[in-house]
Amino acid sequence: MITFYPGPSKVYPQVADYAKEAIRSGVVSLNHRSAGFMDIVKETVRLLHEKLAIPADYHIAFVSSATECWEIVAQSLTVTTSLHPYGGAFGKKWMEYAHRIKPMIMPGEADVLCVVQNETSNGTQVRMDTLAQFRQEFSGLIAVDAVSSLGGLAFDWTLADVWFASVQKCLGLPAGLAVLIYSPDALKQAQIINDRQYYNSLLFVHENIEKYQTPFTPNGLGIYLLMRVLQQVPPIAQTDELIRKRAADWYRFMGEETAWKLLIESPEQRSDTVIAVRGSAAEIRAVKTAAQQVDITLGNGYGEWKSTTFRIANFPAIEDWEIEQLKVFLRTYRTDAEF
Repeated sequence: MITFYPGPSKVYPQVADYAKEAIRSGVVSLNHRSAGFMDIVKETVRLLHEKLAIPADYHIAFVSSATECWEIVAQSLTVTTSLHPYGGAFGKKWMEYAHRIKPMIMPGEADVLCVVQNETSNGTQVRMDTLAQFRQEFSGLIAVDAVSSLGGLAFDWTLADVWFASVQKCLGLPAGLAVLIYSPDALKQAQIINDRQYYNSLLFVHENIEKYQTPFTPNGLGIYLLMRVLQQVPPIAQTDELIRKRAADWYRFMGEETAWKLLIESPEQRSDTVIAVRGSAAEIRAVKTAAQQVDITLGNGYGEWKSTTFRIANFPAIEDWEIEQLKVFLRTYRTDAEF
């Protein structure tokens, strides 16, 4: 089965061998306070800096999920409340969750701006020039949910103080681990707030990662697999070039070689890593069923677009031959379909 589901999505095929390696070598049984485990964490952090071009003074920690990062931002980095410009379901969920912890009273009181860089639900994205404008206009911290783009696109990390993503999308790994990246200014804010009442308080997380540890027993296998995948992937500039080229080709293909309509009409707003395609509920049901019959999984729609869209992941682990298989299917499908 070829999967284009936008998360959990296709893992790199080498991950199966890396997992066997971890079991046979005893990595999965390492005490998370042991020197052997700390060496793995240290190397994974080093590779993240190197392969994703993360600035040397930005800190990197590991938590369980991007949703947990929403909680960390609200608890440990938000003094009063947070501001959430959003264009999709996940941005809205982040806002609702954050405001349960730090309620919004007056928008002018917000000291953290929370942005979903790539909205998986509808295939939109916030580009770096827009983030640069936010940086100019907003005086507080900026936090970016980059769940379906981190590891696939190059970022100007200095445009935000916090970046985070789960690993089951562009990083090509199984779910259960997230990467949290935070600037010196974010750490200073955490120190001023001095939140230490939760197991995932950022100060507690930071004090542990400084020793290449975590506050809790971590997903050791996930961290090891991330290290091995980072060893194999090229620098982010090369991956970014590939993903953007593939995205441009996907959008051209859908417009010129199929009768399908794109959900997002404005090219400037379209995601480079998640392509959302719209149709009637009957059309969407039929195409997903037909794709399954030829061993291709299309992503379901999400939220208000659940029944009227399908989504195509454009993640690095997906191979050219798989893309071509889907294109062959889409070229011929609409010709014979009747609704």
